[in-house]
Amino acid sequence: IAETADAAHNAVDTIFDGAFGAAGAELVIEEFMTGEEASFFVLCDGETALPLLSAQDHKRVGDGDNGPNTGGMGAYAPTAIVTPDIIDTTMRRIIDPTLKTMAARGYPYRGVLYAGLMLTDEGPKLVEYNCRFGDPECQVLMLMMADDIVPLLHACATGNLTGCTAEWHDGTAVTVVMAAQGYPGAYEKNTQIKGLDALDGQDKVIVFHAGTQVAPDGTLRATGGRVLNVTARGKTVAEARANAYAAIDNIDWPQGFCRRDIGWREVQRDD
Repeated sequence: IAETADAAHNAVDTIFDGAFGAAGAELVIEEFMTGEEASFFVLCDGETALPLLSAQDHKRVGDGDNGPNTGGMGAYAPTAIVTPDIIDTTMRRIIDPTLKTMAARGYPYRGVLYAGLMLTDEGPKLVEYNCRFGDPECQVLMLMMADDIVPLLHACATGNLTGCTAEWHDGTAVTVVMAAQGYPGAYEKNTQIKGLDALDGQDKVIVFHAGTQVAPDGTLRATGGRVLNVTARGKTVAEARANAYAAIDNIDWPQGFCRRDIGWREVQRDD
């Protein structure tokens, strides 16, 4: 304990000695939460909230959740850890109070609300809010949705979400991000991607493009860090993941890479 306290004091001294400039002039002390993270989404029309599927993404660049954080290297939905009880608790303790307070203050919220949750021994706790679908969580949600999402979004915008439901496909979906070698650090741009034509017509696999463009010569080129989201459905996470990686193996892009363990926690739970 004494060693930990000394280390903390040294860190504070370093900060206030100006090591971080103006950014170190103020400290925010936060609760340390232990547990598994999950992404929870609802559609809102100002008063009513419609929960969607939960998802879990993978922020670290390397297998086994190693290496630096990224914008997300893959995701799967739904998650078994977000049980009906956790959904009920999240709506009662987090989502509903937020919407009621915003409405009471004269700022009713309409749209997509993304709650980043930490599933602790004390129940779900809010880590962050975002006013959008997450990336790469959005990709798996859209592949799982059996409805057209546009009427639901229109209901949000017009305050008519009461009574609306979302229909979902059975099973699960997994998305795997193909990124440029070196990401999240420096990476080469304008490298050629081949093989996507082989995936045309597959009803359980779709490739979402992020950092790509078609060059003047008609070839597909990688222009960003996270470049492709190869997304697939299956009866289980293991099956959906296998479908996604089978599709990736058809893609010819030597300058790209991906994690090979997306959904590993859920696969372990299934085993």
